[in-house]
Amino acid sequence: MPNRGHATRASGFTLLEVIAAVLLLAITFASLMRVAGSSLNLTARSAERSAAAMWARSLLDSAFVLEPIRVGQSSGRFDERYRWQLDVRPFQPLPTAQASGPQPRAPASPLKLYRLDLDVMWKSAGHDYSARFSTLRVGGPQPQGAGS
Repeated sequence: MPNRGHATRASGFTLLEVIAAVLLLAITFASLMRVAGSSLNLTARSAERSAAAMWARSLLDSAFVLEPIRVGQSSGRFDERYRWQLDVRPFQPLPTAQASGPQPRAPASPLKLYRLDLDVMWKSAGHDYSARFSTLRVGGPQPQGAGS
């Protein structure tokens, strides 16, 4: 028999506890969605940079293989999204510290080193992006009438 002098308390959650739980769940869900969105954005940027690197490698690997190296700038497009600019110039290594005393001279060679600097540019989500790739290439003597 229930005691009539004491008020019976119903078991369950109060409206305030339910509102607090829903609010906590909403904040947590919003934070997780923000992290997921950032992750997707970083993945897209990484894919774009990987594509730029593949285009650059393709161009640098094939540049001046069948024709002599030409000093100067050239530019073009890989596709509708990616464009490039190549700067080719002679490369002079920095002098190294010499030991005291006379040093033997290296024999003169008709081969020269050239530095190839390739800039790959693209636009994504209203922003301009670029990546620079550099390499050295050995070339023969310049044909008569060509730039240094």
